[in-house]
Amino acid sequence: MEPGTRHGYHGQSLGWYESELISRIDPGERRIGRFFADEVATPLGLDFHFGLPQDTDRDRVARIHGFRSWEMMLHLRAMPASFVRAYANPRSLTARAFGNPRVLGTVENFNRPDVQAAEIPAANGVGQVRSIAKLYGEVATGGAALGLTDATMDVLRVAAPPPTNGLFDEVLRVETRFSLGYVKPFPAFRFGSESDRAFGTMGLGGSFAFADPDTGTGFAYAMNRTGFRLWDDPREVALRETLFARVLGERPQRPDPASGGSGL
Repeated sequence: MEPGTRHGYHGQSLGWYESELISRIDPGERRIGRFFADEVATPLGLDFHFGLPQDTDRDRVARIHGFRSWEMMLHLRAMPASFVRAYANPRSLTARAFGNPRVLGTVENFNRPDVQAAEIPAANGVGQVRSIAKLYGEVATGGAALGLTDATMDVLRVAAPPPTNGLFDEVLRVETRFSLGYVKPFPAFRFGSESDRAFGTMGLGGSFAFADPDTGTGFAYAMNRTGFRLWDDPREVALRETLFARVLGERPQRPDPASGGSGL
C-alpha cells in the first residue's frame, strides 16, 4: 500500500509503535508506561497508568461489564453492519487489528489483573476519568505544564491531509478522520467547537475524551457497561451536548443529518 493513499484504525497496535519511538529517542530508553508516569502523570498529578502497578488497591478499580462478539449481530442499528461483518471474518484487517493479542477479543478480559498489569497503551489504560479530562484540559490550554511548544500545538489543532483514496477506514469499515493518532471531527462525528480544531480518542464501548482548544476544555467520559456504538454513545453524547451546546454555546454535538451520518 502506498503511504498516504488509504488509512485504517490501528486498534491495539498504535500504542506499541509510539512506545518504541519514545524508547529509541528517550535518553533513559523508557517505554511509554514509565515515560507517561514520569513526564505526564506526575507533573499533572494524574491517577492514570499504562500497566497497573502491583500495589494498586484493587477495590478502587471498577469492573467492566462487556459483551460477547456475537452480540454485535443483535445491535446492527447501533454498530455498522460493515464493521460487524468484517470483525466476524478472522482473515479481515478488522479481526486482526482487534484480535491481537487474542485475549483482548473478549471485553471482560480487561478485568483480569494480568491484563491490567500489562503495558498495552492503546487498549488498557487504567485510571480516573477526571485525570483524562485534566490531561486533555491542559493540552487544550496550550500544554505549558508539559513543555509543549506552539509548533506542537499547531499541528495537533489542524487535520492532516486526507488519504488520496478518501476517508474510508479499512479497519472500522466506515469513514473516519485521524491526525497524529487522534480522531478529528468529521460530518458523521461532530465534537467540540465549530472550527474543528478539537482532537481526541474514542474508546471501546462508548468512552470518549478530547481537547477543545477554542474553549480550553478537556472532556472525558467512560462507562462500566460497554455499549455498541463506535462513537456517539447516547450516554456520552448527551453529556457532551449539555456541556458544549447548552453551557458553552457551541455547535450541536450530534451528527449532521445532511451528511447522511447516523452517528453509528
